[in-house]
Amino acid sequence: MNSPPPSPQTRTDAYGAIPIVPAPAETVEALYAAQQKIYPRSITGALSRLRWAMVWLTQLVFYGLPWLTWGDRPMVLFDLGARRFYLFGLVLYPQDFIYLTALLVISALSLFLFTAVAGRLWCGFTCPQTVYTELFLWIEKKVEGDRSARLRLDQGRWTFEKLRKKTFKQLLWLAIAAWTGFTFVGYFVPIRALAVELAALQGSWQIFWVLFYGFATYGNAGYMREQVCKYMCPYARFQSAMFDKDTLIVSYDGMRGEPRGPRAKKADHRSQGLGDCIDCKLCVQVCPTGIDIRNGLQYECIGCGLCVDACNNVMDKVGYSRGLIRFATQNAMAGGWSKAQMLRRVLRPRVLIYAGVLAALTVAMVSSLYLRTPLKVDVVRDRAALARLAPGGKLENVYRLQIMNATEATRTYRISASGLTGLEVVSESSTQVAPAQARWVAVRLQIPYDSLPAGSHAFQFEVRAEDGSASESVSEKSVFLVPR
Repeated sequence: MNSPPPSPQTRTDAYGAIPIVPAPAETVEALYAAQQKIYPRSITGALSRLRWAMVWLTQLVFYGLPWLTWGDRPMVLFDLGARRFYLFGLVLYPQDFIYLTALLVISALSLFLFTAVAGRLWCGFTCPQTVYTELFLWIEKKVEGDRSARLRLDQGRWTFEKLRKKTFKQLLWLAIAAWTGFTFVGYFVPIRALAVELAALQGSWQIFWVLFYGFATYGNAGYMREQVCKYMCPYARFQSAMFDKDTLIVSYDGMRGEPRGPRAKKADHRSQGLGDCIDCKLCVQVCPTGIDIRNGLQYECIGCGLCVDACNNVMDKVGYSRGLIRFATQNAMAGGWSKAQMLRRVLRPRVLIYAGVLAALTVAMVSSLYLRTPLKVDVVRDRAALARLAPGGKLENVYRLQIMNATEATRTYRISASGLTGLEVVSESSTQVAPAQARWVAVRLQIPYDSLPAGSHAFQFEVRAEDGSASESVSEKSVFLVPR
């Protein structure tokens, strides 16, 4: 007798009927999740005070420096139109680009050094994004209240009180952003003249850059905040290349803290099998980027140490020793090293090499600036007439000299030439140049006819300040052409 055909829901084999499970329905996952706003809790402690000290220091320098003067000019001014850069008593020209290169190299090496020693110190304490976010958060806290009050305000319905607070906060944010943009442009345009121009609504480019930089400050510090650090800043992505297991980072002592959990203040938590972490989550609530440092090192951590202050405050309240969250190295945490052992390892060969190279470059740049001659000379041959006969049986070449006076006083310079027999300057041999200005001077040189064979002959121009200052003397090589 033939058996019936198998059901479409089963198949028959040597082991009997096995059900066929239908394929699960497709699930769709969103590639973008809406960002939840972070409400950092205020905290007090040594590292919090240090952050605010850096906020005050950086902003006093940034906002104050453009208003200071050096003689009758701004102390710091990058005059792009005139191609002059004024730094205290120095006047730099585009030809001094080497100093900018050296400064960038020194800045990069400093970043490498600080990162190798203690991680993201720049991010946590002096980065403009961190500084302005802290300022904007401070205003938000003063206007809207502490963390819980801000949460209630944002989740509540719109009332006159909510509208008043939100409007006042926005006006303060806009004021700081506008003043920041104005100050930034004040490094490129004399800030007092800039204030007059803006008051008269003049200077379209100045107005554009004030608004642009102000808008960037307002958006980054007011709304984007930790998003800049997590997604836009490249430093967060390549910092791991500069870390090693002897780098000081914000670390959670899991051996001491786990297993975490709440407990009565006077209870013996060890007998209950608990670690020192009471799982209060204050370390998460104070974090500007909203991470849980107990999960280990994360690229979002900016190394500000606010979780260290929060945890230390909690440890003081429950009567445990501080340092459950602290700045430590991975090797120190794994090996249970003392602070002295850890610090000795911090000064390792890599760090010493960085420090040595950085010190050498800094000394070299400062020495070069100190010994720099405040006079520059460029020699350009007159291409219209390479050589010509002059009255009196002389052979003449014509040159154009650009003399740049990089001092703060008017200088009179004497021009001479040497290196060839009978060579003399027959044009005006002295010229006056205003402070921090450049001047083109036509110079005619003559030699007796037939005193030199045909060809090009090297000689030197010498330009010296008439006051006899040895530091204001420059020699430049050139050639005298004798036609065939």
